[in-house]
Amino acid sequence: MNEFIAPTVEYAELSPLLIVLGAAVVGVTLEAFLPRRGRHRIQVVFTLVALVAALLATGWVAAGLDEVEGASGRGLIAAEGAIAVDGPSVFMWGVLLVFSIISVMLFAERRIEGGVSAFAGQAAALPGTEAEREASRQGIEHTEVFPLVLFAIGGMLLFPASNDLLTMFIALEVLSLPLYLLCGLARRRRLISQEAAMKYFLLGAFSSAFFVYGIALVYGYAGSFTLADIHAAVDNNTGSTNLLLAGMGLIAVGLLFKVSAAPFHAWTPDVYQGAPTPVTGFMAACTKLAAFGALLRVFYVAFGGAQWDWRPMIWVVAALTMAIGAVVALTQSDIKRMLAYSSIAHAGFLLVGFAGAYGGDGITSLQSVLFYLAAYGFSTIGAFAVVMLVRDPGGEATHLSRWAGLGKTSPLVAGVFAFFMLAFAGIPLTSGFTSKWTVFSAAWAGGAWPLVLLAVGMSAVAAYFYVRVIVLMFFSDPVVDGPTVSVPSLFTSSALVVAVVATVVLGILPGPVLDLAQQAGAFVR
Repeated sequence: MNEFIAPTVEYAELSPLLIVLGAAVVGVTLEAFLPRRGRHRIQVVFTLVALVAALLATGWVAAGLDEVEGASGRGLIAAEGAIAVDGPSVFMWGVLLVFSIISVMLFAERRIEGGVSAFAGQAAALPGTEAEREASRQGIEHTEVFPLVLFAIGGMLLFPASNDLLTMFIALEVLSLPLYLLCGLARRRRLISQEAAMKYFLLGAFSSAFFVYGIALVYGYAGSFTLADIHAAVDNNTGSTNLLLAGMGLIAVGLLFKVSAAPFHAWTPDVYQGAPTPVTGFMAACTKLAAFGALLRVFYVAFGGAQWDWRPMIWVVAALTMAIGAVVALTQSDIKRMLAYSSIAHAGFLLVGFAGAYGGDGITSLQSVLFYLAAYGFSTIGAFAVVMLVRDPGGEATHLSRWAGLGKTSPLVAGVFAFFMLAFAGIPLTSGFTSKWTVFSAAWAGGAWPLVLLAVGMSAVAAYFYVRVIVLMFFSDPVVDGPTVSVPSLFTSSALVVAVVATVVLGILPGPVLDLAQQAGAFVR
């Protein structure tokens, strides 16, 4: 009779992940027992405290990594080989938790909507029915969004740190399912919000199916789900090459869907437009960071020995993503859809660094992508926070024509938004310039100079529609009965201040964050 051996779990090193998931479970319990009055305030405070505690735990784990030197780098493989706690993982955990704290501040905003949040009072009520109107009159709020966002954050923390493909799939579902729900909970324009949630759910289910099928094929090739074992199988050229290539392609589909890369980007503009704006900002920054982290880990760790097989595919996807994101954004008349295509274009720029696969002296591809994700996230959350403030009687004024002359009626808000547009365009002295320079430099050093040249050209195209918004705001006459600019609460104001300061600092003094990205080192196996 076989003796049961208890698994070894490194609870201390996994504490950030455990804190967030544990807080999510407690948050669900609070929903069941707290009275409706005061529940919003308690959930906001509890969620922020949990995220700050996880951030502090991440700092403690990062400090302890210097004492742990694995067989293939700085870090350790925890939870019986399921989770890699290494420099890149901890760096992404820290950045993701900072983004999450800022995003939850936007979730907590109530002043803009007249004392209630941006989320529907009763999601089960059909739009336009008496049940929905009654929930609105009573000021009912969906405070369940806070446990949901904690579950999503927990999945995002696990996703880039997964050391085997099954754990990665579980993380993918844990982060995705709450997002499907959150996208359909907008208080205003309920039908378009529900449509966004349905599209995201259906297309996300398809992409997950591709991902699982790819896992099955790779298992058939390597006989293991563990990334290190797959790497060894690739190096030793065991199994059928056709299985490996098909598996890599299908896994890439699932991951590229999450980063909004073409041709798997079709969900992005509809979902970004229909979802509540705080959710859109959260997805644009946090989901992209987690998905790129997982993409980097799978292809650099498991499939690193087959890079001459997958690099041509990534070259094509990067070029297509940049072109579609930059060119189609020129035709957009809705500010959220424009930012969605901007997000697609930036995914293409990130893929340029990834495709370079440069691991030599100086800034490597991994470090440049990590820095780009950190810089891009602050500007993105800040831009969507500004979108929340510009309002018509029926909700947010997202049509570009409504933003005409905003620089004359509300110069501060327009100036902040213009600053984020300049950062997206990569103008010097903003974080966008520094991040693009690092990614393009690493890609050039890795031999991907044709992609870099294309990326520079697409950056110029993208700059046109960013500047077009600035010209519209400052050099056009205000529209009659134009939108109003709401005065935000302390939460949204603080989020905007952090986003602006980070965008400035990462543009002028990027050294400390670049040093952190370089100190993160490489992935461990």
